Amino acid sequence: MTTDNTDRRSVIMTKVMPPTFANFSGHVHGGHLMQFLDYVSYVCATRYCGLPTVTVSVDSITFQQPVYIGELITCYASVNYVGRTSMEIGIRTEAENLVSGKKRHVISCYFTFVAIDEKTKRPTAVKPLTINNAVEERRYEAAKLRRELRGEYAKRHQEIKIKNQNNPQS
Repeated sequence: MTTDNTDRRSVIMTKVMPPTFANFSGHVHGGHLMQFLDYVSYVCATRYCGLPTVTVSVDSITFQQPVYIGELITCYASVNYVGRTSMEIGIRTEAENLVSGKKRHVISCYFTFVAIDEKTKRPTAVKPLTINNAVEERRYEAAKLRRELRGEYAKRHQEIKIKNQNNPQS
């Protein structure tokens, strides 16, 4: 694994997919990829805020193509949005055939992390995100929309939960 130290708001990490990661189809098991993506997003979030962080949610992991055993995956992670205590980390993952050099976009995902105060073990404030260019602005605005959707989803989920509690036969 490698990391890119040029910017504390982003990280690039790579890993070769070993045979022990194979699923029953002979491709890389999605669970191994999800674990690595969580690790990459943890590094990105913690590096940005300089505090311990924990995963709060995964908005989506879109497996666009299978990842094959022996391929090198490269994860490009960045902090897209910062709230008071939370950060959205976006990751674009590419797989590279090391023999042919052919690269493919295989996964896109978004993780939300919260910074934790080391003494109190409670969520703590994170420094605001500074937008430096049009790409960062686009990512920030898209992340704001995803945050709104998460709030709507949580509200609807709570409504369903209450409805089911009031009607245990359903």
